[in-house]
Amino acid sequence: MPRNRRLPHHLETRRAGYYWRRRLPRSLRDRGAPSPHLSGKENTTGPKKVFLCFSLRSHVLRDAKILARRLTEMSDLVFAADAEMIMAIPAQFRVLVTRRPKYACRSCEAGIVQAPAKPRLIEGGMPTEATIASVIVSKYADHLPLYRQSQIYARQGVDIDRSTLAFWVGKAAHELRPVHDALLVHLKTSSKLFMDETPAPVLNPGSGKTKKGYFWALARDDRAWNGPEPPGVAFTYAPGRSGKYASDILQDFSGILQVDGYAGYNRVLDLRDNQPIQLAYCWAHARRKLYELTHNNVAPIAKEGLKQIAALYRIEAQARGASAQERLAIRKQKSASKIVAFKTWLDQARSLVSAKSPTGEALKYIAKYWDGLILFLTDGRIEMDSNPVERTIRPIALQRKNALFAGHDAGAQNWAMLASLIETCKLNSLEPHCYLTGVLTAIVNGHKQKHIDQLLPWNFKG
Repeated sequence: MPRNRRLPHHLETRRAGYYWRRRLPRSLRDRGAPSPHLSGKENTTGPKKVFLCFSLRSHVLRDAKILARRLTEMSDLVFAADAEMIMAIPAQFRVLVTRRPKYACRSCEAGIVQAPAKPRLIEGGMPTEATIASVIVSKYADHLPLYRQSQIYARQGVDIDRSTLAFWVGKAAHELRPVHDALLVHLKTSSKLFMDETPAPVLNPGSGKTKKGYFWALARDDRAWNGPEPPGVAFTYAPGRSGKYASDILQDFSGILQVDGYAGYNRVLDLRDNQPIQLAYCWAHARRKLYELTHNNVAPIAKEGLKQIAALYRIEAQARGASAQERLAIRKQKSASKIVAFKTWLDQARSLVSAKSPTGEALKYIAKYWDGLILFLTDGRIEMDSNPVERTIRPIALQRKNALFAGHDAGAQNWAMLASLIETCKLNSLEPHCYLTGVLTAIVNGHKQKHIDQLLPWNFKG
C-alpha cells in the first residue's frame, strides 16, 4: 500500500484530540500486526493483536518548534508538515517561598507591622494542599502505599518519612469528614439505593495479627434510566458484618434497597429500627450460582437457566438509557412472559434434583429470593443486579491487595472517607486531584459549615 495514502476520515484531527497511525517495522507486520492504514480492522492471522490508536485530550499542553530549511532567500512557504510526539515529564517538586517583610514607622508609635501568614492545612508544615491531595490520590486512586510514595519522593531528592505522609493523610481526612457526612446524608434522600459490603483487614494492636472489619458501601447510580440525581458512593467502616451496622447506616432512608442475598440485610426491614425499606435482589448473584455448576462440570439444568437469564439481560440492554416509564413498559411487554416461563422451569427443575445437591442448592437460592428478584418488573428504576455498587468496591479490593491492612480502626475510617470522595469523583467524571485540592483549600480558607453541600463533588466549582 502506498506510503503517502491519506488516512481514513475517523483518524483525522478530532475535537477531543489527535489520533496517529505509524508504520510498523517489518518484523511486527510479519507477525500479523494490523496494517497502519486499516480503520479499526484487526488482522487475526498472527498470535498477537497490536492496537495503534491513542488519543490526547484537548487540554494537554503542546510545545512547538520549527525546523526551517530554505532553498534560496526567495523561497516561498508552500506547506508545513506537522509531526507530533508525546514527551513524559516526571512529577517535580518546587519550593514556594512566601516572604513577609516587617515594617516600622520612624515617626509614629505603631510599632512593627507585618502581613499575616496565609492559613495552612498543616500549621507550620511544608506541604501545600495540592501536595497533600497528590498523596491521597496516589494512595486511594492509584493504590500506591505510603512507603512506595516515600521511595518515589526520595529518588527526586525529597526525603519524607512514611509516618509524615500518614500524618498528612490523617489530617486531611479529619478536615474532610463533614464532606463525607454530607455525601452520606445526600445519598439517603434518594428513594432507590444499592448496598454491599467487603472485608477490611485491620491490624489488631498487641496481637501481631489482623482482625476483619468491613466497608459498607451505599451507592446511587441512576444513569441507566437518566435519573435526575448525580451518582455517588459512600463507604462506612464497621468492625463487623452484622445487619445491625447496615441498619445504623440506613437511618432515615426509606425506599428500595438493591442488595445481594446476604441474610444480614433482613435486619433493615424491622420497622422498629428503620423507615419502610423494600429489598430488591441481584440476578447476577443468582446467575453466578448456576455458572459455577457449568464451569467444570456437565450441568444441563444450569445451562438452561443461564440461557433464560441471558435472554432477560438482552432485553435490559435494549431498555438501557430509556426513562423509568419506558423501561417499565419494555419489561412488561418483553420480560414478564419470560419471567413466567422461568418460574415454571424453576419449579420443574427443583422437582427433578435433590435439594441437597449442588444444582438443588443453586435453584433453592433463586426460589428463596424470588420475590425480590422479580421486583424490577414493577419499577423501571430498579436494575436487574447490584453491579453498580460492586464496581465501586473494586478499587477497595485493589487497595487492600497493595496495602494489606489498615493500621488501626481510625485508619480504616479514613480509608472509607477518602475512598468515598475519590470514587464519587470518578462516577461524576471529575479529576480527583483537582477536586481535593480545591476542597482542602476552601476548608483552610474558612468555608462555612452551613454551606458544606457546596463542597460535594457534583456541586463543587474550584
